[in-house]
Amino acid sequence: MRSVFLLLLSLWIGVAVCSVASVVRSGSSEGETEIAISILMAAEEVTMVPLTLIQRAASKGAVCLDGTLPGYHLDRGFGSGANNWLIQLEGGGWCNNHRSCVYRKTSRRGSSNFMEKTLPFTGILSNKPQDNPDFFNWNRIKLRYCDGASFAGDSQDESSQIFYRGQRIWQAAMEEFWSLGMQQANQALLSGCSAGGLASILHCDQFRELLPSSTKVKCLSDAGMFLDAVDVSGGHSLRNMFQGVVTVQNLQKGLSSTCTNHLDPTSCFFPQNLVSDIKTPMFLLNTAYDSWQIQESLAPRTADPGGIWKACKADHSQCNSSQIQFFQEFRNQMLFAVNSFSTSDQNGLFINSCFAHCQTERQDTWFAQDSPQLNGKRVAETVGDWYFDRAKKIKAIDCSYPCDKTCHNLIFDVHQTGVDWSVDQTALEISASSSSSRFCFTLFRASLVSLVLTTLILICLVQ
Repeated sequence: MRSVFLLLLSLWIGVAVCSVASVVRSGSSEGETEIAISILMAAEEVTMVPLTLIQRAASKGAVCLDGTLPGYHLDRGFGSGANNWLIQLEGGGWCNNHRSCVYRKTSRRGSSNFMEKTLPFTGILSNKPQDNPDFFNWNRIKLRYCDGASFAGDSQDESSQIFYRGQRIWQAAMEEFWSLGMQQANQALLSGCSAGGLASILHCDQFRELLPSSTKVKCLSDAGMFLDAVDVSGGHSLRNMFQGVVTVQNLQKGLSSTCTNHLDPTSCFFPQNLVSDIKTPMFLLNTAYDSWQIQESLAPRTADPGGIWKACKADHSQCNSSQIQFFQEFRNQMLFAVNSFSTSDQNGLFINSCFAHCQTERQDTWFAQDSPQLNGKRVAETVGDWYFDRAKKIKAIDCSYPCDKTCHNLIFDVHQTGVDWSVDQTALEISASSSSSRFCFTLFRASLVSLVLTTLILICLVQ
């Protein structure tokens, strides 16, 4: 009997560890996150950071889509990092028309009423040196995203009471952080993932101007290099979406004048037309085969009504040679887009040939034993070398697929139907899964079988 109990215990421990790995690698819905966090807390202590609302934001009109107060999560720095600040801008897609913005009002991406009250700080936000060697003791902030335009809009839909106030939220948040001690910062890093990565690009020079000239300031964009690419039907799906964002949220006046002097406003929402003109040192972290862009820009359902790309975009191993070649051309466009940017010694690059999206906040891709690597260094090490000037000319660009064996590629549920991606951009977070999830399911099923068998044995012994 003792051996049976030991077997059962080992299986359930395996399920717990596996579940944590699956969630960290894949993202999850809010309900799944709560379950995963409880498992994670049992396996290893993770810092849970409470939500703080910006009380002074309302008087400035700096509100979420539904008019609620914006918020952030702050974990205070300590020791040698007490006067250093890292601001992580949350991502989560955009809303580009009345329908999608109305829907977004009822989610955590448009209302602080639906935001998680606490969040786990992992990856670049972790307070553990073994998980985040260079920034663990800084003041680390995650600024929540509830405006739907990468913290850039400034307008209002009076009839539907929708507030497009991203730029005001940005300003109110910076004033809040300033009052909390950021005005005394020795070093500062503005970072962000996905739509937050785009926001980091849009606001990088503004962030530099906010801080004293004596402060060392740099910016990091994670998965924010969205390209104005041609989709599988020959159209421009992402350009159409961005055009809606720019128009509905009145972004024109807040975009870079250097860009708008010679390009249309929609083009000036694309990072490829902005990064070369940023004066502040910038680091671009991106996968060459970005999962979000494959799903939403290259092969969205509107461009592939017959579902020819359905299996391929869900799992790259299911792609035929011509589909892989299409992705290779996208990679080439990515490299061309950063060519001018990369000529500046102050800028950094880490472009790995993986099928993933966002690598800074996920512990498995930021800094773990098996994290993705380029030139023998993980993402955290490369970013640290660049920020602290430990090496020169940090330009890590991977060879093309399938050469990289360190990737943590995302695999999606090909059978999922009925999700309106144009409305719920966060669906990508919910549906993604990694190969570890498949193993976890097998292990979970085995543990259930063992539980049933053990229960039957105990019943027999009692009788």
